Amino acid sequence: MRTVLIANRGAVAARVLRTLKRMGLRSVVVYSEADRDLPYVRQADEAYCIGPGPAVQSYLNESALFDVVRRSRADAVHPGYGFLSENAGFACSVEAAGLTFIGPSPRWIDAMGHKTPPGSDCIGKRGASCNRNRWSQDQRATTSTHVDLRALARG
Repeated sequence: MRTVLIANRGAVAARVLRTLKRMGLRSVVVYSEADRDLPYVRQADEAYCIGPGPAVQSYLNESALFDVVRRSRADAVHPGYGFLSENAGFACSVEAAGLTFIGPSPRWIDAMGHKTPPGSDCIGKRGASCNRNRWSQDQRATTSTHVDLRALARG
């Protein structure tokens, strides 16, 4: 791995950029027309405009991202978080193109992305208990429980 395309923006991209620099790897960033003046664009080794401001027309435009991969000769893609980081199809496309996807495997992205219904996701299938019943006031007062609420629909 020598050149990494960061498929994200702003502070997320800046954090990844700092790490790539410490690792001695070349960085390629993408930006929308609305983000052209953000600091991360100037901090990267290469920067490419991938479309207008709305994310669906730029940061989520996989065709534009793969065009930048080809033009920059990147050999890896870091999705940051949000945007495409929870998209198993995108991770598959990256790997199918012979690139390194810096993140979980598409299989795990897909498995972890299904957050409902309780008990039917990969966590529940691995033995974690999911209580679907309402607890009484006494039960709530005497039970220490970690609750992880996650957004639905890849939120």
